[in-house]
Amino acid sequence: MLKRMFVAPDPGWLRLRGAARSVLGIGLAVTVCGLAGHSLVAAITGGLAALLALFTVTDTTVRAQLVTTGLLPAVGFPVLAVAAVLHDHPVARGVVFAAVVGAGVYARRWGPRGHALGVFAFMTFFAAQFLHTGPGQLPELYAAVALALAASSLVRFGVWCYERGLPPAVLPAPPVGGGLARTTTRQAIQATAGSAFALLAGQLLSEQRWYWAVGATWWIFVNTTSRGETLVRGFRRTLGTVIGIVLGLLVAVPLHGAVVPTAVLVAVSVFGIFYTAAVSYTWMMLAVTLMATLLYGLLGVLDPGLLTLRLAETGVGALGAALAVVFVLPVTTHATTDAWIERALRCVHHCTAEAAARLAGSATADPAPHVAELGPLLSRVRLSLSPLVHPLSPLRARKARARQVLALLDDCAREVRGLASIAADPEASHDARLTASCQRVEAAVEALTTPRGARDAGAAAVVVAHPPAAEPALAHLHGLERALAELSAPLRSSPRAPLVDA
Repeated sequence: MLKRMFVAPDPGWLRLRGAARSVLGIGLAVTVCGLAGHSLVAAITGGLAALLALFTVTDTTVRAQLVTTGLLPAVGFPVLAVAAVLHDHPVARGVVFAAVVGAGVYARRWGPRGHALGVFAFMTFFAAQFLHTGPGQLPELYAAVALALAASSLVRFGVWCYERGLPPAVLPAPPVGGGLARTTTRQAIQATAGSAFALLAGQLLSEQRWYWAVGATWWIFVNTTSRGETLVRGFRRTLGTVIGIVLGLLVAVPLHGAVVPTAVLVAVSVFGIFYTAAVSYTWMMLAVTLMATLLYGLLGVLDPGLLTLRLAETGVGALGAALAVVFVLPVTTHATTDAWIERALRCVHHCTAEAAARLAGSATADPAPHVAELGPLLSRVRLSLSPLVHPLSPLRARKARARQVLALLDDCAREVRGLASIAADPEASHDARLTASCQRVEAAVEALTTPRGARDAGAAAVVVAHPPAAEPALAHLHGLERALAELSAPLRSSPRAPLVDA
């Protein structure tokens, strides 16, 4: 976990720049709210709105990010109003909260914008419970959220918009389907069921802090697509919360809400949330827990008993998510992994074909878009395999096979990038053997992505290793063929011994 945090690559220092910019944006948002004369509760609400806008708005272009940010109040303000009105009506409040959970997860089918709006809606309702918002506070909170979003947007899109000089990000579309075959539909039902359990069990633990359990269930479902991913995420959330609570006892409780040191540590926590989110969910949850602990110190309600309750509610929320993904319309890790691996392999083939066509003299062929798509696809493969390669996984043989698959897919990506870089050279020579090699790659991919029941018939299509080639492009193609040949062993296994059995 420490290695993933401090040694993980950060090309272009994007994580570092994003985390630093977020601290500035949220800091400006809170400062503006304070200068406007808003209360501490309103300033915290504004700061949370700015954090969510900077964290969840991940559209592929700056223009789309700006539009999504502008739409956040359209979903946040009505939800905040309903949460405030229903604050003293537990039954109606619970029903509406569960509905917000289901709608927020369902909205992911509309891509990054749907995801951002769904998260903002949920967190607005959650914040209303966190801050005990009443109807009389709505005008001030609306003004604080509007000011905070404007301030954070000024930093993100004006003062420090480093994305303008970067190519648009490539986000792989989720697997499609209809009705209950669609992952977002199943997860919306799962999240609603899990949140209902968490809400009821959480209220048994505390009638005042029950929303922590619902929040734990919600965030465990974010960015997961299968049963195994969700279970692993629940474990990591609980672990991060435990470490964060211990740190809170050592740091936040002794401060007794002192404004200046608390504000500094909140800024550090915000930086940690943004810097670690992409590489370690455990570290991110540690930072989130510490930030929440510090905010409770500012509000004057922090004590060790509250932190113990926070841990118990998190456990209840993790249990709710686990029960939901196991018993309610489960999406198996095995099926999800197969789908992402197949998409990655087909992307490898598209990259190879475009590079070969470019080397053959085609002016329109361009492997670059496919190479850009391959990185996010491999990230999704790693995420789907995370339950199996987790250190606590007892399935040793399948863990070894999963690691072999990841290593070989990385080899494929490295060879494809090398081939694409050669193809980009206008003076690169064309070798007639490229066509034959590309055809073998296509046949190998076809054999590896054939449905399990038909794989034996395509066994002959999986290529064998070739001697090294002097031509650089051929060397990359032969390396790609070798990696695909070696992938056939872990991927073309008996259905009774799937790569991932979850």
